[in-house]
Amino acid sequence: MINTINFHINELNSMKKYPNELFYIGDTSLLKRQKISIVGTRKPTQYTKQFTANLASQLSNSGICVVSGAAMGVDAIAHTNAGYENTIAVVANGLNIRYPAINNKLIQSIEEKGLMLSSYSNNTRPTRYSFVHRNEIVVALGDILIVTQADLNSGSLRSVEYALSMGKKVYTLPHRIGESEGTNKLLEDGNATAIYNIEQFIKDLGFESNGQNSNDELLNYCLNNPVYDDVVSKFGHKVFEYELLGKIKIENGRVIAL
Repeated sequence: MINTINFHINELNSMKKYPNELFYIGDTSLLKRQKISIVGTRKPTQYTKQFTANLASQLSNSGICVVSGAAMGVDAIAHTNAGYENTIAVVANGLNIRYPAINNKLIQSIEEKGLMLSSYSNNTRPTRYSFVHRNEIVVALGDILIVTQADLNSGSLRSVEYALSMGKKVYTLPHRIGESEGTNKLLEDGNATAIYNIEQFIKDLGFESNGQNSNDELLNYCLNNPVYDDVVSKFGHKVFEYELLGKIKIENGRVIAL
């Protein structure tokens, strides 16, 4: 059911103009949580996919709500791995339209368990301007902004401009030369800080990283996606046991904690 928000969201005061109306489906109590915004390219590399998934999962396990824009790529990975009950999706269209269609099931799950937000009434189709406005809301809701991958002149870099104008810190991950040139330029210019260790990053924010697994040596070891052979060398057959139990998954030669 689509409803109109009838209370003030303080975080949106940092926008150039507070939205005239806000519509929602889902759990507005998520707005009271500490929130971090994650955005990025619609065509992430495998490295970015793994990092974004791990980051969103650990942030969620640390009690942080993940905000993004329900787009393909980084946005969808961030929402999914944060857990539908712990994510806010802001869209650039009316909430009776699930856009993009490829994310229909993702959006439906967030409607049922998380929170969908829009500043556009029913039947409003997305436009170039509405995407820009959506991005500003995504940035405003988060305490900080994380851009995991972006090319030069991408929409994600416009989000960075919003974050910097709002006085918010911007973080990214280091990429190889020639990849994610937008975020590499942010690092070069000193407009973003690189995340080298997710667990330490979360601790620096004042949270315990992945608290659900704090006493599990193997899961803690896998938080930063180590090489499969290294994990087997250290933990032996326990790796296969954890895979069967669904605690980890093995992808492209690396082990990912779930």
